[in-house]
Amino acid sequence: MLARAVRSGLTESYHDGAISVLGRDDSVLFELGDVERPFFLRSAIKPFQATVSLETGLRLTEEQTALACSSHGGQSFHRSVAASILESAGLDESALRCPPDWPLSQSARLELVAAGETEPRGIYHNCSGKHSTVLAACVAAGWPVDSYTRPDHPYQVRVQELLAEVTGEPVEPVGVDGCGFPTLRGSVRGLAKAFTRLAFDERFAAARLAMMAHPAMTSDIDRPEAALMGALPAAVKGGAVACTGVAVVGQLGLGAKCWDGSNPALYVGVIHALVGLGVLEAPLADGLEPHAQPVVLGGGRPAGRLEPAF
Repeated sequence: MLARAVRSGLTESYHDGAISVLGRDDSVLFELGDVERPFFLRSAIKPFQATVSLETGLRLTEEQTALACSSHGGQSFHRSVAASILESAGLDESALRCPPDWPLSQSARLELVAAGETEPRGIYHNCSGKHSTVLAACVAAGWPVDSYTRPDHPYQVRVQELLAEVTGEPVEPVGVDGCGFPTLRGSVRGLAKAFTRLAFDERFAAARLAMMAHPAMTSDIDRPEAALMGALPAAVKGGAVACTGVAVVGQLGLGAKCWDGSNPALYVGVIHALVGLGVLEAPLADGLEPHAQPVVLGGGRPAGRLEPAF
């Protein structure tokens, strides 16, 4: 169990999952739960997808690289950087194959509605940074731009090869992510292995350093990924249905999954594990309290908390 919800002194729900924490050379520092159970890695692998894009020779600024690794909130600064990546490749929003959507961030949605926007757009999608970057990489490499989401596209084949290498696991059969991209299979231990590479390997330095320098670009201003990157020398990337990877530079790689899909419960478990390992000090952990022990409301007032259960 990663976490339990306590309301008025009574535990009313439990959230089970798995965590794997590995050191250099994949030495096991801590494991909990079924770390070999397969699931789709979803957006947690975006730093590696961004690395494949950069290895085509594509030149990006640090902010653009951070957005390439992101599941962003759709704030105006996210949208403008995505548009700049497309423009640098001679493309526009019409080339995007992610579906029209509204921003993940409520404040960004309200801002657009207040400005008179009435329709969702591809550039608002939380994966538009990744899609824009892949399109620009296809232009740089001379690959087709209209079929970049196909699993057999040269870019996607390279991603599959890289993920098999860094996770040490088969990544097929390939699924379909929410944004229309291929999504690859893995396990919690495989995700930890990948993020250990992100923590130690200079091959992934560009993605790692960009994420650490611009956490709000990589996620959003109020998400647990950004909060953890503010508290640690780490690159943190979550994926849909409650999975995440943490690469603490020169120290460890962590993979985690909450099986019922609760993102708050996932980060309760992750933060508790990092505190237990001594990676997070108590004062820093206190600064993460909104994510370490989220409040359970009753009648609009605190009635309990989501607490670690291991």
